[in-house]
Amino acid sequence: MSLAKEKAALIQRAGGLHPGESSVFALITLHVAALDTFIAAVYEHAVVLPSDTEIPVSRDDALRLMNKNIDILERVIKLAAEQGARIIVTPEDALYGWKFTRETVFPYLEDIPDPEVNWIPCQNPYRFGDTPVQARLSCLAKNNSIYVLANIGDKKPCSSRNSRCPTNGYYQYNTNVVYDTKGKLVARYHKYHLYSEPQFDVPEKPELVTFNTTFGRFGIFTCFDILFHDPAITLVKDFHVDTVLFPTAWMNVLPLLTAIEFHSSWAMGMRVNLLVANTHHVSLNMTGSGIYAPNSPKVYHYDMKTQLGRILLSEVDSHPRASPAYLTAVNWSTYATAIRPFQVQKNTFGGFISRDEFNFTELFENAGNLTVCQKELCCHLSYRMLEKEENEVYVLGAFTGLHGRRRREYWQVCTMLKCKTTNLTTCGRPVEIASTRFEMFSLSGTFGTEYVFPEVLLTEIHLSPGKFEVLKDGRLVNKNGTSGPILTVALFGRWYAKDSIYNSSGTSNSAVTYLLISTLLMSVAL
Repeated sequence: MSLAKEKAALIQRAGGLHPGESSVFALITLHVAALDTFIAAVYEHAVVLPSDTEIPVSRDDALRLMNKNIDILERVIKLAAEQGARIIVTPEDALYGWKFTRETVFPYLEDIPDPEVNWIPCQNPYRFGDTPVQARLSCLAKNNSIYVLANIGDKKPCSSRNSRCPTNGYYQYNTNVVYDTKGKLVARYHKYHLYSEPQFDVPEKPELVTFNTTFGRFGIFTCFDILFHDPAITLVKDFHVDTVLFPTAWMNVLPLLTAIEFHSSWAMGMRVNLLVANTHHVSLNMTGSGIYAPNSPKVYHYDMKTQLGRILLSEVDSHPRASPAYLTAVNWSTYATAIRPFQVQKNTFGGFISRDEFNFTELFENAGNLTVCQKELCCHLSYRMLEKEENEVYVLGAFTGLHGRRRREYWQVCTMLKCKTTNLTTCGRPVEIASTRFEMFSLSGTFGTEYVFPEVLLTEIHLSPGKFEVLKDGRLVNKNGTSGPILTVALFGRWYAKDSIYNSSGTSNSAVTYLLISTLLMSVAL
């Protein structure tokens, strides 16, 4: 049998697993792997949750619950390895869920050592005390000869003489661990940007965690971290990772921040592979996992209809920068600042996306050229609809400023989006269905930041792989014919230098990270 046929026979099914359910399988087609590629896997997991997270449980009860989830992960990891995967990412909170106090999460935590200790928990499970969860995860990696990323809780004892030490005498961290094919702990990352997680502490500094393999250099961060400069941007720009491993418990927010929409755009904007494993919990709008390459999504999953988990597999380039398809650097404002602005409509109006007030202007005609501005940001749109639907209204919007209720993160956004109804007051509200197709669109903006992420979201929450591209001059344009029915086209910019985020010492996080990087580089030089 040829290698291609053997691979086709091997990659017959990728199962969706759910507690108490039989496996549900989806056909995944993969190309034959070359030496400079590898097969990656991510798993969207429907977590077996504790019945009550307000009352502390015993350590035995905590282990019993975690083992139920690991039983599911074990079947998935074995399946991924059988199908040739070299690495698998499992979601944030996958072992025990998310709604805890400091006291009630404590029985689920283990002391996770620094990987420098050179430890294989599967072979020496008692070296660092009570670590049965780490031992089991290590054995899953070792027994299946696959790299495994899992998200668990770390506890670190601290002295009461330290003013930062919590009252229970432990720091508690939301933590990612990675085990290699021998079961060795090769990476540990403590989440820095917590999101409604009172059970965990914020590390003193953002951690910049990487590890090397025969199939590329990897970096790690978790969920909310992706919206900030450190560690996310620094790992790519200064540590030159090829692939980012990204466990998350992401709650989808239309129109700009659904998981598949933003994560695929981040991979394209940063020009790296991004392996995303999301938690699956429909009532909390948690779904959306994928394997994203710099030029296009490889495979993704979004499911708000079932309670099933899903495994995804795809072949990706080990070193995307060396690929002929690698995107060249984009100057996001070149085109927009060079042209004379299109005519600004007199009937520009204000409207909100979440808590952010945009300036909008309506796309009245089947085709046209529009500009809408807010402060220093002007957004330009050229477009031609296949046919204007009478019951659908689209607008061009611009926003620049500190985002949301917290007013800490500085956004710059240019977007063309469908309004919920024909009433203009609904523009910016979540909408999932559209009918209007575009023969052409070109969106650009006078961005003050180099960090811009291109989004295209289609009806019923689908991506549009291969149907759009970003030009060197910063234009987001469609290609390969008429688009699918569009919900949102956006250039989502993050101007990190204008963020108003400070740590407890009053030093900006950017300065802290700069000092940390400088220290690391100096130590390497010495």
